[in-house]
Amino acid sequence: MNRRVLFLTIPFVLAACATPVQRPAPAPQPQPPVAAPAAVLLPSVPQPPERPLAPASVTDPLLPQPQRIDAFVDYTASTYGIDPQVVRDGLGKAQFLQRTVDIISRPAEAVRPWRDYRPIFLNDARIAGGIAFYNDNRAALDRISAQTGVPAEYIVAIIGVETNYGQNTGSYRVLDALYSLAFGYPKRAPFFAGELAQLFALGRDEHLDVAALTGSYAGAMGLGQFMPSSYRLWGKDGDGDGRRDLINDKQDVFASIANYFVAHGWKRGGAVAAPATRDAMAADFTPPTIDPVYPLATLARQGYRPQPGQPVEEGATLLTLDGETGKEYWLGYRNFYVITRYNHSPMYALAVHQLAQAIRTGSGG
Repeated sequence: MNRRVLFLTIPFVLAACATPVQRPAPAPQPQPPVAAPAAVLLPSVPQPPERPLAPASVTDPLLPQPQRIDAFVDYTASTYGIDPQVVRDGLGKAQFLQRTVDIISRPAEAVRPWRDYRPIFLNDARIAGGIAFYNDNRAALDRISAQTGVPAEYIVAIIGVETNYGQNTGSYRVLDALYSLAFGYPKRAPFFAGELAQLFALGRDEHLDVAALTGSYAGAMGLGQFMPSSYRLWGKDGDGDGRRDLINDKQDVFASIANYFVAHGWKRGGAVAAPATRDAMAADFTPPTIDPVYPLATLARQGYRPQPGQPVEEGATLLTLDGETGKEYWLGYRNFYVITRYNHSPMYALAVHQLAQAIRTGSGG
């Protein structure tokens, strides 16, 4: 993880030249505050090691594909102890899907502003679906919440945002999706080839037919949309049956989402986010990181502080979003950052947070 440095902009103003004509002295104008000097940052939230990436012998697009296939077989066999013939036979069942490459490589669309992004997940149907899902699975969710410290409503909200409570878990064969991106999308081939290797290891570990698994165009699967590496690293057996089934077993899914949060630094009882006020003359401030490394005193000197009555926790980052009625300012605390480890978009994390709050309120929690 890169070390972060706090960059604070010092605003300035230009005064009009005086004229020799005698006029009443103008009323004093408020001056923009001078930015505080760089502050000592708080430590970053500790994170687990990065997931393994496939080597250049597998992913270099200048190498012939048959050579890269052979290198992939060797890499998967040596890294995960899988019979090379099993890997080769599995690859023989894979189909290249140009559509997956097209979807992931098309130029990024203009990022939706918060006022357009929020209603996708914060609407009556999504909230009602979350309340019903929570009520239907309350005993298991509350048990796992008590064990892990991750509130049940956040587990439900992740499922709601990812798959609309299981209504859309993806129809692509995971094997095809990962094969296509590993060998047809050089920009991120090290990651997707690494995930393809993990898929074979997952099949061995959990006795799964990798050719039968379905998921998203990027290879995520199940209610919680776990990639193969996430399944292997953070999947949990939530009901004690000796298996980790993140496709069909809700209790395993609940336990795995909670465990993912815990592994990435979730703080039991910690705050997630708070709407913030901005002083009238505060300078714009866009932190270069969403790590919650900024002391509240530093943010207050910049002119940003939690609204009265909102959660307060030391260590935050600042979000500035285009809301329905203008700019919105939010402080994201440690647990907010943890949600961004599931999906790195701050708007995603804020949608999960607000959906969770609505589910909690609507379910009588």
